[in-house]
Amino acid sequence: MTRRPAATSIRKRVAVTSAVAALAAGTFAVGVPIAGADSRGASGKTSSAKTATKAQVLGLFDQWNAALQTGDARKVADLYAKDAVLLPTVSNNVRTDRAEIVDYFEHFLQNKPVGTKVESVVNVLDRNSAIDTGVYEFALTDHETGAKSTVRARYTYAYEKQPNGTWLIVNHHSSKMPEG
Repeated sequence: MTRRPAATSIRKRVAVTSAVAALAAGTFAVGVPIAGADSRGASGKTSSAKTATKAQVLGLFDQWNAALQTGDARKVADLYAKDAVLLPTVSNNVRTDRAEIVDYFEHFLQNKPVGTKVESVVNVLDRNSAIDTGVYEFALTDHETGAKSTVRARYTYAYEKQPNGTWLIVNHHSSKMPEG
């Protein structure tokens, strides 16, 4: 019989794994409600026992990417848990609180990023946690020159479902691909 580790243990394991990955490479920058993640019974009351699907977890990136398109760093930061860790691609600083995450996105959003996933691997750990790992690209426009560029990076998003049913990012790591 295999026991699943507690959510806290999973968060610690994800944080350590992400930190090790950050040391090995550079770094880059989700959680919102998953539509249909909760189910309503005959009484109309919400039940949070339903496990998210891989498709629903993948949809969290689309919602995060849409928040980027608003150009509002606070809207993007709203998708992160209060104690989230962000290891961003285009900053050397580990971001561990809302103010630091907002600060990162205020600068990053100046380049009008548009993200596209290239490859994704989703692991739904339990009804309250999931990890999305893979490769994405960002089309960027330099805010000073207007020059266009693309950054390809590896990413990991660790999500936790909050008591209100909202999925938030608890750990986000992104590193520019080593081969350029």
